[in-house]
Amino acid sequence: MVRSIGMDVHRDFCEVAIAEAGAVRAAGRILTTPAALELFARSLAPTDEVAIEATANALAIARIIEPHVARVVLANPKAVREKSPRAKTDKVDAKTLARLLAVGFLDEVWTPDEAARARRRLISRRCALVRQRTREKNQVHAALQRNLIERPPMSDLFGVKGRAWLSVRLGRLPLDERLSVEACLRQIDFVAGELAALDKIIAADALSDVDALRLMTLPGVSAVTAIALRGAIGDISRFRTPRHLVAYLGLDPRVRQSGNEPAKHGKISKQGPGEVRGLLVEAAWHAARTAGPLRAFHQRLAGRRGANIATVAVARKLVIIAWHLLSRGEKYAFMRPALYRQKIRRLGLMTGATRQQGKRLAEPSYLRASDPRRHAEDELVEAHEAAYRRLVADWQASRPSRKAGAGATPGRASQRPSKGKAARQAV
Repeated sequence: MVRSIGMDVHRDFCEVAIAEAGAVRAAGRILTTPAALELFARSLAPTDEVAIEATANALAIARIIEPHVARVVLANPKAVREKSPRAKTDKVDAKTLARLLAVGFLDEVWTPDEAARARRRLISRRCALVRQRTREKNQVHAALQRNLIERPPMSDLFGVKGRAWLSVRLGRLPLDERLSVEACLRQIDFVAGELAALDKIIAADALSDVDALRLMTLPGVSAVTAIALRGAIGDISRFRTPRHLVAYLGLDPRVRQSGNEPAKHGKISKQGPGEVRGLLVEAAWHAARTAGPLRAFHQRLAGRRGANIATVAVARKLVIIAWHLLSRGEKYAFMRPALYRQKIRRLGLMTGATRQQGKRLAEPSYLRASDPRRHAEDELVEAHEAAYRRLVADWQASRPSRKAGAGATPGRASQRPSKGKAARQAV
């Protein structure tokens, strides 16, 4: 007989419950140590199924139990919480997991492989370092503002010129403020070194991964964004359509509709990995300022909805294109070859490639503004952008009128009513 076992996992112990023959009973606690978990796993039958909430240490526990049972299910904590009773204790949570597993109502989450988990940890660590560096920089700016120091004339206060400008004005600060600013500068230098070491690892990973290189053909997508996407997506075949991937990354708008009222689209859901979503929005910001169809799309939407909404829409568009690139094994059709080679060359230099100064290359990684190949690429990209604008203009011209219906619009839309009210009007 198949038993369904629920484990409510904590840092020091796991509460166990067993569902068998229609009844659910508590089975006590076990320590969250490798030895205790191995002993518990050996006591289970090969036909047993185990359910664990996907928390911090759930994956390591599942790896110990998997060889001894038929299946280990990592459950979505949010979905389990919605189906749990009002009373919440460790025993109740374990029984809820066992009961939901027994009746087949447990929402299972995808278990990434070791490569995807390593990429997720690297990106999470990098984002934490960037946030720490931003906090230290904000403290320096706050100290200058508190003491009425004028605004720095350069854009980067922490570059070479900015540091020289700042060192002259440190003497105008009180002792405690000066010590605080100097400590912040040391922290910024330390974090910069950690980021450089981490970026070197990410660059080597991107250069060795075909799909990451394919994603980097998109404008605005760096090696960090490509590796973050690869870690979040894993196997692209688990997403049947681009919409599933967009929803997984939390870039789908919330929809509210009731009765005869029209559907209302609100803010994005923000489900899934927030760090990856933030990197995608940053990539969209760069793509919106690079010549090409994505810039035209951003400008068209920004005129109606504003720049912020348009940037998030470009991030969603990048995810949709990424799904097609990974599913078909293709590169971005409107990529700029020189810009792509520049990305690859920069990654190579980060990983220790030799510099080739003074050498004439058939395909240099950087094209000067006066290079005719640079002009040819610019003209091609501008032609792609103009073609997209013409496509949108033609589509809007043939679009059915919302006020008068499809029958009032001349052309193809009025000749081929398909369904709904427009089809009935044509009968």
